[in-house]
Amino acid sequence: MSDPAVAEVRRAVRAAVAPFRDVPVLVACSGGADSLALAAAARAVHDDVHAAVVDHGLQEGSADRARATAALLAARGVPARVHRVDVDGRGGTEAAARRARYGALRSARPHADAPVLLGHTLDDQAETVLLGLGRGSGARSLSGMRAWDDPWLRPLLGVRRATTRAACAAQDLPVWDDPHNTDPRFTRARLRHEVLPLLEDVLAGGVAGALARTAAQLREDDEALTAIADSVLASAVDGDGLAHDALSGRPVAVRRRVLRAWLQASGVTGLTAEHLHGADALAVRGPDRTGTALPGGLDLVRARGRLVLRPGNWPGTR
Repeated sequence: MSDPAVAEVRRAVRAAVAPFRDVPVLVACSGGADSLALAAAARAVHDDVHAAVVDHGLQEGSADRARATAALLAARGVPARVHRVDVDGRGGTEAAARRARYGALRSARPHADAPVLLGHTLDDQAETVLLGLGRGSGARSLSGMRAWDDPWLRPLLGVRRATTRAACAAQDLPVWDDPHNTDPRFTRARLRHEVLPLLEDVLAGGVAGALARTAAQLREDDEALTAIADSVLASAVDGDGLAHDALSGRPVAVRRRVLRAWLQASGVTGLTAEHLHGADALAVRGPDRTGTALPGGLDLVRARGRLVLRPGNWPGTR
């Protein structure tokens, strides 16, 4: 009989990759327990599996570690390549590493329709929800990671981290534990090793599962509201503007989703809750010619029954 941890991981992966039976899949593998268990399960349930090992170059010996992981995968029947990336740019090390990693994985896909399998577990989902709570994020952020977010496929969101480690042990897969995962300089590491264990103790267990269920419920709500907002947006777009009458009488949750979608489609990036609150107040109360400042040196103004974007009177924008 198969080991129960191995069987659980394989069931999750088999269900996730079923829609992709006719295309190759790419597994992102760091050499940790989650991604190794994922790669082994994918190899067992899918005919055409490839792997990508991203070397961020942030730790001494990272190149050797990446090559060893790729060799281990190849020995287990999963062809793997190492992708070295440069980690720089805005948002700190964690955010910059994520951008670089995801860019490399997207480029590494062996087929245009190939999904990239990521080893995020139920525990990762719980940590993501806690991060969103701590930042005062809305339902979209609190809904956590999606199982399918083209091209990212997360088969293990219902599987505990302890299960992936047990699956690796049962298959004699040598696990590499990234020191960054226990480094208190990183917020997620402190959540994992300090905050969640404390919550589990205070609330008598089950916290990670409860947070993951909360994410799933909020995702359903967000998807329903977003569908309504998309319908409103389709009727509200008026040339290069947005008819603010189309927003009147709508619930605030719908209005702000419409505004976010329209502004993002218009090229506005870096929107915050404060920006959306200002845009919503302008849409609902006016009056014409009143403006609210947005990122990129733009103003959102009311003019002749529409919301329109104009260059702002900011220093350096003229």
